[in-house]
Amino acid sequence: MYNILISAAAAVAMLLIMIFVLKLAWWGSLIVTLIVFGLVFVLFSRITMKKVMAVMEIAGKDLQAQPPRFEKAIRELKDALQYGKWQLYVDGQINSQIGMIYYMKRDFSNAFPYLEKSFFKNWAAMGMLAVSFMKRQKKDKMISTFDKAVQWNSKESLLWSLYAYCMNESGESVRAKEILAKGLKKLPGDEKLKDNLECLEKGKKMNMRAYGDLWFQFHLESLGALQKHQMASMGGRMQRRMTVRR
Repeated sequence: MYNILISAAAAVAMLLIMIFVLKLAWWGSLIVTLIVFGLVFVLFSRITMKKVMAVMEIAGKDLQAQPPRFEKAIRELKDALQYGKWQLYVDGQINSQIGMIYYMKRDFSNAFPYLEKSFFKNWAAMGMLAVSFMKRQKKDKMISTFDKAVQWNSKESLLWSLYAYCMNESGESVRAKEILAKGLKKLPGDEKLKDNLECLEKGKKMNMRAYGDLWFQFHLESLGALQKHQMASMGGRMQRRMTVRR
């Protein structure tokens, strides 16, 4: 990546100057060189990330608009992929956002290639990728994706429940219980995980709706159920506004 190369070039130049021009000791020159590398890298990384975050903020405003400007947000994020050449993990973070927007629009075919390049710490994007593998009947890839996701995002309750839900849907109820038990070790006392584990032990369906909108974004409920949820949420908001006005 460019930021690393620039930092390394600056450090090497400093090392050569200190040893061959200033005739300083190599060990002292090496220490100064490492400091120069670190300072230059931090400076250029901050400049790059400032540009990336500016694009993310603009795209976020487009998504929050009424109606949301999905295509405009996607175009802006795609333009920001140029910064991936400068900084590590920027590609993955931007691809995660693009993939999630397509996925939430139910444009699954366009979402998939971006989700495949997701940043491993973006648990929602990784979850969507795992669900996509499940729908494509690629169980092994679904499992490996979930395993990587929970490794880096072990404190996300919904991620553990989603993993267990997909395993249960794939006919692996025993492994689903084991996954929830592992989740409870990472999140002891989590009521939603405990409730879902009890549901599976009793042969009942998992209560994923307890997670609200975060659960519905994975589109594992029927379209009718999603519409009912949205209508109920809208009705609740309207009633709260009427209460405030009174």
